[in-house]
Amino acid sequence: MPGRPPAAWDAPAPGWEAAFAQVPRAAFLPDLVWPYDMARRTTVAVDRALDPSGWQEYAEADVPIVTQWDDGEHAGREPGRVSTSSASMPSVVAGMLDDLRVEPGRRVLEVGTGTGWNAALLCHRLGDANVTSVEVDPVVAARARAALDRAGYRPALVVGDGFAGHPAGAPYDRVVATCGLREIPYAWVAQTAPGGLVVAPWGTHFDNGDAVVRLEVADGRAEGRFTRPVEFMKMRSQRTAVRHAEHVPPQGTAGAEESATMLSAEELLPAAFVLGLRVPHCVQAVAGKRGDTRPIWYYSRTDRSWAVAVLRDGGRENAVWQSGPRRLWDETEAAVRWWRARGRPGLDRFGLSVDPAGTRVWLDRPEDEVTPGRA
Repeated sequence: MPGRPPAAWDAPAPGWEAAFAQVPRAAFLPDLVWPYDMARRTTVAVDRALDPSGWQEYAEADVPIVTQWDDGEHAGREPGRVSTSSASMPSVVAGMLDDLRVEPGRRVLEVGTGTGWNAALLCHRLGDANVTSVEVDPVVAARARAALDRAGYRPALVVGDGFAGHPAGAPYDRVVATCGLREIPYAWVAQTAPGGLVVAPWGTHFDNGDAVVRLEVADGRAEGRFTRPVEFMKMRSQRTAVRHAEHVPPQGTAGAEESATMLSAEELLPAAFVLGLRVPHCVQAVAGKRGDTRPIWYYSRTDRSWAVAVLRDGGRENAVWQSGPRRLWDETEAAVRWWRARGRPGLDRFGLSVDPAGTRVWLDRPEDEVTPGRA
């Protein structure tokens, strides 16, 4: 077995204990899975036929498990290029279900069926008739339906684009997404009953990180705060893809504008959520550390601008190169100054509002919108 999974995770929130006890994640996993090995910080292949005890340990452990690569085009045991379906960490699933604040009898729309495990947990608590789940991939949906049938749960399972919700079953008391979003669709708000909740992982294109937001629906809009950091596979229509070679010329930093910074990776990386709000249409890529040096790249999504900061440990002056119509590193430093001036706020001070005009992020109160690039 390639490494060992961590110990069992903490108990689920009150009200969900019976569901988690009687609906094991293992019942929804295929024989060949790719769990994340926490000790080695890498994804590994585990086949139940070859390593039944290792497979079972990972199934019960608090680790994410990839169940599909490359939208189903992948074959073989080795990991593919892009993970496109998975079973989330049990602790993350439990936390989001707790955020949902749902009681028996409430109707729930789930966006992203995946393995079917989350839908089964909802069915156990709320009853099959109160759960609708939407999955964009027909093969993933078919496997989930088979697993749900074996486990004795029969929610309404719809194959389609979850971004549109499922208006035929509306209104819902709760909407929960199990995929990362860069935009919350107003369709979900419109399909949620007044006083209902929308719980979803949201983030910017800046990096792969998300934050769970819990939105209350009232008067034709939804509003609420972020609850916890997470990282989910992104909704297929909202994936981010940039190519280094399309931005950075073969000669690399030669010819780019060179400057220096005193910023460190220790301060910069934890601020990624805020940087994504303040530096729009930009993707950050963190390279592997080489000794005491870590290159961090920035690519514009609207033109070919790029920047790289080569950050070293120890509070020393570090080299920066940037090129193109945008000065992405200058924008990044300005975003860090904005964050510092407000006391380095964490996720709990930010919130989100969604109405027909779109999605807006705010700090401390809805009136204080976080606007890209402004002081």
